[in-house]
Formats: sequence, C-alpha cells, structure tokens
Amino acid sequence: METPFVTTDWLSRHLSDANLVILDGSWHMPAANRDAQAEYLAGHIPGAVFFDIDAIADTSTDLPHMLPAPNDFARMAGALGLAEDMTIVIYDEAGLFSAPRVRWTLRTMGAKDVRLLEGGGPQWRAERRAIQSGPVTRAPRTFRASFNPANVANFHTVQARSRDHAAQIADARAAPRFRGEVPEPRAGLRGGHIPGSVNVPVGALTVDGKMRPVGELKALFAEQDLDLDKPIITSCGSGITASSLALALELAGARQVAVYDGSWAEWGGRRDAEVEV
Repeated sequence: METPFVTTDWLSRHLSDANLVILDGSWHMPAANRDAQAEYLAGHIPGAVFFDIDAIADTSTDLPHMLPAPNDFARMAGALGLAEDMTIVIYDEAGLFSAPRVRWTLRTMGAKDVRLLEGGGPQWRAERRAIQSGPVTRAPRTFRASFNPANVANFHTVQARSRDHAAQIADARAAPRFRGEVPEPRAGLRGGHIPGSVNVPVGALTVDGKMRPVGELKALFAEQDLDLDKPIITSCGSGITASSLALALELAGARQVAVYDGSWAEWGGRRDAEVEV
C-alpha cells in the first residue's frame, strides 16, 4: 500500500494549505490519568482541531466510542470543518496510539486522503516546532459520508468466524489480558480471549512512537501464523488499538482487514460469547 504517513518536514511546509486539515486524535487509557482535551488546549500543532474519539461516536449504546451512524458522523465531521475530499492529517500525543483509530473511522466513512503524522506530537515537539494553545474552530463544511461495511466486523460476524475459521482473528491487547491472567480495565468484563484468536500485542508494533519497518511487521505476523492473503479481523479492548493492528497488517500487505468495533468491551460482557483463557 502507499504509505499513509507524512513527515514533520512535510507537514511544516503544508500547514497553510487551503485543502488540508490537521486533527489531534489523542486518546488515553483511563488508567493513564491524562486528559487529552486539556492537553490539546494547553498546546497543539498550529491549526489542529481536536477530534474527540469518545464524543464522535454512537451515543445510543453503553459500549465506548462505537462508530456512529454515517449521517451522524457526517454532521459531526462537517461541524469540525471536515469534508471527505480534503487531505486530513492526524496525530496523537503518544506518537502512534489512537491516531490510527481516527484514520480508520474517517476512511470507513468515505474520506479519501487520510494521513498520519510520523512520530506524532512527540516528534513535532522534540524538533521544537511551533505550538499553538487554545481551541481551533474551522468554518463548517459538508462531509458526504460513504460507509464502507467491509472495514467493520460486528459481534455476530466475529462469533461466526470464531466458529467456522473463515477469517483469522488477531487481538491487540497485552498478553496477560489476552490470557486472562489479569483483570480487565473495564469493570464487569470476563478475562480471556475470543476462541481461536491469536495475540499480537499493540506494543510490539511500534518503536519510539513509530510503526516498525514492514519486514519486521511481516515477521511478527508470521510468528502467529497469520496469512496476509486471507481475511483478518482485529480486536482489542474497545476498538482503539485494533485499528493500529489493522494499519500494521495493511502495511504488511494484508488485503482484507476488518476491525471488530465492539472488541472485548462487548465480547467480554456478553454471556452468549464463548471465552478462552
């Protein structure tokens, strides 16, 4: 695939492009005790708009940050000043953690040119580039959503694939959570994993906030016997790092990758879902 990344040098040269918008897609695990929006207000890349993963979501479910309906997404994205034909550059303040989720969301909803900032906010700051504080608002635009269902797997699809093995299932959670050895961060969820799934911890995909080279990713997936020529469904705790794993798989050459949006927040909370430990 064509690289989805742009460099800090590239972004610095294109900051004022009329058809470019920058999104701060930072999101942190609850245990991190970090407020992504407050950090954004304190300082962000000039012109960047904050993309609130928890707010731009389906509010009709108790599951965290699920994809909204396409028409709802179009309304919320348009209010941020986004149109589907713009060049959209996303970064986060971990380097590469939650930005892939925002990229996956936008691409699933029909955005045509969505990029990730290589090294994210940490690299931008390390290079002592310009920082702006306070909120940024853009003039509203019309976002014409075009939903791609192939990017998304729901509970019933994952349950069927777990039984018939017509698709491989890869889980991005840390190994102790995958094995059910430690409690889940969200209360009320069982420990363990989807039967038949393999574990590719998201922490193994990156080094210093950047995605590993393609050759290393391919070797990592080969260790888990993942066949990149066959369909793969990614899962995690709540759909955030599953999107990072989906990105890594695509970079390595996988052609059919879907994200299980509900992930363990849904699976681990359902009594009709089988669990392996």
